[in-house]
Amino acid sequence: MAKNNMDQTVKRKPSKRERRIKLVIYIMIIAMVLSTVTMGLSMFI
Repeated sequence: MAKNNMDQTVKRKPSKRERRIKLVIYIMIIAMVLSTVTMGLSMFI
C-alpha cells in the first residue's frame, strides 16, 4: 500500500505543498540577495 502511494506521487505533477515550499525558498533567496545588496549600498553611502 505504501509502495503504491510512492508510485502515485512520482507520476503525479508537483503538489500544492511542494510548489509552496519552492516558492518560499525562492522568496528567501531573493530576500537574502536584496539584504546583501542594501548592506553593500549602505556601506558605500
